[in-house]
Amino acid sequence: MGGRDIPVNSVAPGPTATPMILNGKDQESIDHLAAQSPLERLGTPADIAEAVAFLAGPGRWINGQTLFANGGLA
Repeated sequence: MGGRDIPVNSVAPGPTATPMILNGKDQESIDHLAAQSPLERLGTPADIAEAVAFLAGPGRWINGQTLFANGGLA
């Protein structure tokens, strides 16, 4: 926010192992989704929290960015 030295950034999470993603899917579907990532797994809530913590850190020159926390999924 200009003039107040408040950076504004966002995190765009990829497929993350949460009830919203997992509920109603069989294991084969979950495995297929996980295999699409170069890391060959779903993200975890902790993975997303680490991305948020990074952006909330002392890096004041990082501003207006979207960090894609998706394990390399393109």
